[in-house]
Amino acid sequence: MLPLPRWLGPFLLLTALALGPWTLYLTYSLPSRHLARHYDLAWVGFDVALLASFAITGWVAMHPSKWLVPAAAVTGTMLLCDAWFDVITSGGGSEQIESILEACFAELPLAALCGYVVWDVERFLTLLPRRRGRR
Repeated sequence: MLPLPRWLGPFLLLTALALGPWTLYLTYSLPSRHLARHYDLAWVGFDVALLASFAITGWVAMHPSKWLVPAAAVTGTMLLCDAWFDVITSGGGSEQIESILEACFAELPLAALCGYVVWDVERFLTLLPRRRGRR
């Protein structure tokens, strides 16, 4: 495995630092309402990417691989983003309640499961072959 460049850590920290003022600027300059021309395409594209992420994570979980941690991390992160944007962009009323319930009972628990895999991947990978051998 190649070592990370020494400049990577400081570069990422500087980027985080620069995002502070940018976020404040956006807070006061963006409109609270905006009609997106390709709103449907944005969501369908995101869901296709999420589907691919689930498929890849499932595949590498069934075939123990060094790619399990990154795949589970991507899937969990996408689920958190999906929950956030579903709730925030919902139209209110029953649509918002549906988004909140979906987040609470589907997206967030699945994201937590992916987080658990990332956090305890060594134990997960050692148990997996035994489970598959029991079939």
